[in-house]
Amino acid sequence: MSPTDETATSERSSSDRPSAERSPAEHSADASLPKRFAALFALGMVGVVAVGVVTATGEGGVPGLPAASAPELALLVTIQPTILLAVATLVGVLLAPRVGLRSHVEARVRGGPPVSTALRPELRRAVGVGAAAFFATIALDALFAPFTAADLAAATPAPDAGTLSALLASLPVRLLYGGVTEEILLRWGLLTLFAWTIHAVRARVGDERATLARSSAWTAILLSAVLFGVGHLPALATVTEPTTELVVRTVALNAVAGIGFGWLYWRDSLEAAMVSHATFHVVLVGLSALAVVVG
Repeated sequence: MSPTDETATSERSSSDRPSAERSPAEHSADASLPKRFAALFALGMVGVVAVGVVTATGEGGVPGLPAASAPELALLVTIQPTILLAVATLVGVLLAPRVGLRSHVEARVRGGPPVSTALRPELRRAVGVGAAAFFATIALDALFAPFTAADLAAATPAPDAGTLSALLASLPVRLLYGGVTEEILLRWGLLTLFAWTIHAVRARVGDERATLARSSAWTAILLSAVLFGVGHLPALATVTEPTTELVVRTVALNAVAGIGFGWLYWRDSLEAAMVSHATFHVVLVGLSALAVVVG
């Protein structure tokens, strides 16, 4: 590890420095913790509710869950993400400011600028990273194809999974749960926890300065990206028997995207990561829908 990697973020060039880094005074809580928590928790719950609504109005039940009425199924699939969302939101509210990570929503509650104003300079980069992440996963998937094609052919997706109506119907959950809720869970919660822990340990042994060093940030980004990939394994198990090749493929493809989203969170904001994640799904659904129409 070079000394450059270990310098404080404040000593890096402006092109490398996350705009999230601010002085301790700027991190002072201008609003109570409950208000900041409530704002981000409510934002994340939009995605959880979307999952519940789709489950309640869908057909064929939910793989892995017992037969139940639509309201009961909706409740079952929203309990766990609601609990995880509450934990992740609290972790981020408590720890993100300590390592220079930010959310425009949280900052707005503390008296900052409107979210749209703060996010505007980040939009082009966020959309670009989201699109690039999609094409990177396509390229990586092509490398896995010789090892996973047979297993994927044996998968049993929902009967209408490849139809245009099914693709469009999946957009609300993809955008709201994937683009918003998952970013609060994986970036605001998990990545922040990793970054704070690594920073605290290294600061205690005298190996890190007052602000989060680049190497610490990248370690947190990579760890959270891998767990982002691991989190998609249950979905794999509902459609086919998970082989070693399929497990590695699933984790790798999602981790590639997670690295891009995590970098945006570190460099810009949580909301930039949300926009990028949503863009990924828009490109995915758009090109898939085009393939269905043309095919």
